[in-house]
Amino acid sequence: MQVTRRRRRVEKEHFVFLGRRIGRRITLVTTGVTAVAVAAAGTAFAQTHQFGTEQVGQSTDQGQVISSDQYIAPYGDRLVINNGKIMSSSVSPDGTHLAASVTDGGSALAMVDLKDWKVQQLVGTATSSSPRISSNSVGQEGPTYSPDGSQLWLGQTDGYTKFTVNPDGSVANPTTVTIPADGAKHALVGEAVFSSDGSTVYSAVNGQNRVVAIDAATGAIKQSWAVGNAPRDLITVGDKLYVSNEGGRTAKDGDTTINSYSTQVVADPVTAATTTGTVSVIDLANPDADVASIKVGLHPTALYAKKGAVFVTNTATNDVSVINTAGDKVVQTISTKPWPQASVGYEPDAVTLTDDGHLLVTLGRANAVAVYRYTSPQEPVSYIGLLPTDYFPAEIATVGNQVVVSNTRGIDSRRPTTSAGHATHDTTSSVQRFTLPDDSVIKSETAKVFQQNGWTSGSVKLAKGKSTAKAVPVPGRLGDPSTIKHVFMIVKENRTYDQVFGDIAEGNGDSSLAQFGENVTPNQHALAEQFGLYDNTYDIGTNSAEGHNWLMQADNPEYTESSAGEYARSYDTEDDALGHQQTGFIWTGAQAAGKTVRDFGEFQQFLTKPSDASWQNLYCDAKNMKATGQNTAYTLNSSSPIPSLNSVSVSGFPKFDTSVPDIYRAQIWKQDFEKNGPANLNMFWLSSDHTGGPANSAAQVADNDLAVGEIVDEISHSKYWKDSAIFVVEDDSQAGLDHVDGHRAPIQIISPWAQHGTVDSHYYSQITMVRTIEQILGIQPMNQKDSAASPMTAAFTQKADYTPFTALPNRTALTDGLATAPSCGLDTPAAQDPTAAAVPTAEVPADKKEVAAEWATWKKKQRLTGPNAVPDYANPAQMNHFTWYETHEWKKPYPGEDKIFAPEDVPGAYIPSSESDG
Repeated sequence: MQVTRRRRRVEKEHFVFLGRRIGRRITLVTTGVTAVAVAAAGTAFAQTHQFGTEQVGQSTDQGQVISSDQYIAPYGDRLVINNGKIMSSSVSPDGTHLAASVTDGGSALAMVDLKDWKVQQLVGTATSSSPRISSNSVGQEGPTYSPDGSQLWLGQTDGYTKFTVNPDGSVANPTTVTIPADGAKHALVGEAVFSSDGSTVYSAVNGQNRVVAIDAATGAIKQSWAVGNAPRDLITVGDKLYVSNEGGRTAKDGDTTINSYSTQVVADPVTAATTTGTVSVIDLANPDADVASIKVGLHPTALYAKKGAVFVTNTATNDVSVINTAGDKVVQTISTKPWPQASVGYEPDAVTLTDDGHLLVTLGRANAVAVYRYTSPQEPVSYIGLLPTDYFPAEIATVGNQVVVSNTRGIDSRRPTTSAGHATHDTTSSVQRFTLPDDSVIKSETAKVFQQNGWTSGSVKLAKGKSTAKAVPVPGRLGDPSTIKHVFMIVKENRTYDQVFGDIAEGNGDSSLAQFGENVTPNQHALAEQFGLYDNTYDIGTNSAEGHNWLMQADNPEYTESSAGEYARSYDTEDDALGHQQTGFIWTGAQAAGKTVRDFGEFQQFLTKPSDASWQNLYCDAKNMKATGQNTAYTLNSSSPIPSLNSVSVSGFPKFDTSVPDIYRAQIWKQDFEKNGPANLNMFWLSSDHTGGPANSAAQVADNDLAVGEIVDEISHSKYWKDSAIFVVEDDSQAGLDHVDGHRAPIQIISPWAQHGTVDSHYYSQITMVRTIEQILGIQPMNQKDSAASPMTAAFTQKADYTPFTALPNRTALTDGLATAPSCGLDTPAAQDPTAAAVPTAEVPADKKEVAAEWATWKKKQRLTGPNAVPDYANPAQMNHFTWYETHEWKKPYPGEDKIFAPEDVPGAYIPSSESDG
């Protein structure tokens, strides 16, 4: 077989694509060159196509490419911190140091010397120098210095760790200040502030909807005030204490409510997002007086006070409320929506006012500081422009004439760890400083911010009236007809590109990192050969909490972003109104566009199942359903607290639980499909490739692969195939290594209208995939991220190829590694391809049985199975090592290491798991 180079122009589209068709084991070099992205209808899309074939981590004239459809090139000086993400930070009273709470890097606190511009000290559970503390959990706000700078209080799950501050700015002598749990509700402290004399610490007890006064010397709680829901930030002005309540006011009789940490908060019944935001005012001079309440925007987070005003950042309504402290009234609301195309998604999260009257507001999701000229509370501000930051700015302060910004995600997950590859938990953060430039410079930098975010005019075009446009796969205007009527989004769990496709020579893969190659995933490989290989596509999130949000909301809202230091209030935000954006989800957008929706497990929170519904019994039941067409013998029930999702969900399709085989899920779906047909938008959660269930890792990934193959087979042999498109995507790529970037993940686009047999190396992301689905179904984009994204137009053709896909049998035994064989017998897979990598076995070498047994004990504690199973409960470094050891038969150390470790000895085992609510 010979493959020759051909130059092909995608029909009726102005994309130039250089490549060759994939041939089995034929070496191929593919490049993608994108000029101007123009839809078939001739309407220009947004400019995220500007990445062309650039890769995450690459430096360009526009800045460094990151995984969220953005470039970064911060204004001023940058200090990269390779010790995880900054959750929050504070500058010392003398301006010499910045104390930052950090997570995902083995520490809880980083002390930055602002004069020498370096990290001076790290504090955590396993840091190399003293002091050490008992927990790396950190809250959303703080740390807090005492007025004289002699103390530093670090917020944690059940109170604070109090340090003394040494003359050189380092900290010592940690002691614990405990705030007791209220039943199941931990303190989950937000901001702490000191009284002017330093004798009292006021604490926002976020998890208990109250504020307490603590004796700074003894740690005793002196007084408590009930405030609004989820108090977060505090600030004192004279004898008044202002409190931002992210969850708004207390619910009243007749309100529609949704859960948030066992509190019913006022929320929209469709979007399940909060509908109120408040600032509480406590009279410290008369502490027994009623607490006053001021209505502000949604999700009030940061507070800042100066010159008779309190400024409140409202992250969900994307504005800043200005409260006149003389009358405690909102006298001005400042819009922080720099791009007219979208009204939400910029997420203002910190604010300060310079002495010369410049109001500075960080826009977390836009990687920018918005600059306004401010004179007084009543006088309207004037907008000057934007200054670029690193990835997700979250705090801002002034130190003399310098502005200091803390960026939560720094330069993305590029921390130096192992030369073998990158992982999503190689997270960084950064501190940025600059002198505020004059207006002309700010205006020129504004253009740079627009370019880095892909903000262009006309990015979202609407069809006018009844469209007469010709149907094309990806219309140029929302509401124009598409040749595709049925979209299937199949969400899987936690794999990188190299783990699955690193063995495909035609793509940009590293075969040494391929754990689940063709003999484990024959269907995914066959689908890539038939429908195309995408080797430059990125997930944005670092775990499931973020990943499913990106897919369902085209964003990971600031609440979830800022909760990563402990994840104790919520992890999967399906059951937390604070994690939902006001513009809703992709399914509510589809419904608003008049489209039908069917959900199979995605964004479900609860699962009930019979006690005898073991993996083995469900495996046998799946085989019986496939052979006879009979219904399942077991009654499983998944559900969501979100009414609009429950109304379109198939409850018998089980949500995440690694003790449920994906081939069982596929049979439940097949019965519904053959009875009811598809909806316009069909969402799936197939989670066996998470691994960690009763079978071993390779067996579980093979189970997932077979289920995907059977679903595609069923659709492609049905009458619906002619107008269907299937998107197969990971929720995140956190459970392995990739030689390009830890966010790079496998994605597949399967349709008669998809390009066939090509390698596509264009930069794509989950956001561009979501925008593609929106464009096909006529769904209004949800925020500025998907509004700015370019649809994956180059992945489609206007000449359909209706050849169906026939699922391949699994080569890896689905029952491999089970402690007990199923009653219907062990799986006997088809013969392996002799040219493919060998299938891993469950055999453990004699000299590794002891360490394997330690891992087996560890695995039992990771909440991977059953109704209360939680994705990502396990420590990510340990989970990655465990999976690697299994797939390499306990014979090969993890990449970059020279031995096989026991669970407690794994490098990175100090990183707290994403889910830690016990």
